[in-house]
Amino acid sequence: MILVTGGAGYIGSHMVALLSSSLQQVLVLDNLSTGHRQAVADGVRLVVGDLADRDLLARLFSQFDITAVIHFAAFSQVGESNIEPAKYYCNNVTNTQNLLDSMIKAGVKQLIFSSTAAVYGLPLKAKIDESHSLVPINPYGRTKLAIEWMLEDYANAYGLQAVSLRYFNAAGADPNGILGERHEPETHLIPLVLQVASGRRTHIKVFGHDYHTPDGTCLRDYIHVVDLCHAHAQALQWLQNAISAGKGLYEVFNLGNGAGFSVLQVIETVHNITGRSVSVVAEQRRLGDPAVLVANIDKAQQWLGWQGQYIHLEQMITHAWAWEQTMCQLQAT
Repeated sequence: MILVTGGAGYIGSHMVALLSSSLQQVLVLDNLSTGHRQAVADGVRLVVGDLADRDLLARLFSQFDITAVIHFAAFSQVGESNIEPAKYYCNNVTNTQNLLDSMIKAGVKQLIFSSTAAVYGLPLKAKIDESHSLVPINPYGRTKLAIEWMLEDYANAYGLQAVSLRYFNAAGADPNGILGERHEPETHLIPLVLQVASGRRTHIKVFGHDYHTPDGTCLRDYIHVVDLCHAHAQALQWLQNAISAGKGLYEVFNLGNGAGFSVLQVIETVHNITGRSVSVVAEQRRLGDPAVLVANIDKAQQWLGWQGQYIHLEQMITHAWAWEQTMCQLQAT
């Protein structure tokens, strides 16, 4: 059985759906602070609880035959992390240690960790690979890096076998329209632009038009959420094939598209797909926003045999638009 922490959230729920569809036994632990009960796949057991509860973790590892953990449970808003760093260190770092300690005590050694490109900080090269310097510029990124260091230390000391997957920008939705992005507040560009197209929002703010990019707006690397989940499944398979009994193992992989799309490209693509105008309000640059943030994904492709299926911006936005229309219908009822 695979324990998925944060399995009622955006990426976690897509992961649970993928595992469930491949007939894997799955257990979800989520406190529903940002996740949604209805996002958990039918037939999958959901335990509503918190990683701060060590007694609950002990009961779960005792009651269920858990062989691996995929860990999504974290706070992830950069702006909020600057205002409330204590909240982020407590939930992201301390609670991850609770999880790791419970795993080690129960003899469960395999973990896939949801990390972030925010551990790199400002990019020093056109495409960021895993050897890039690690200088995060906000508390969110620093908490994720602290967890990565903890995973490596636990691998060396306690035989943990772990993989950190450094995401760039997750995007899109389940192609069948069953799941999608549902954050409150929403901070990601694609759903924000789609909310303008659907009428749930009046305009989209574009921060900076004078970057050294083809159209003057920031370039970002977007990866479809379904491709992201397939990478987790392949990382777990790789870990299972690579491990040596009793020995720790720790590895990191970037997950992205390997290509950058600008803010204006996203807005234009939304217009083309939806046939609706998108009102844009020009704003000054935001502090700390690099012009280009794109992943080098060679390692994941070569080591894991992973290849994205939905690599075109049009595909990501088409799937996300179908989900946005579902959200509009839910809001109307």
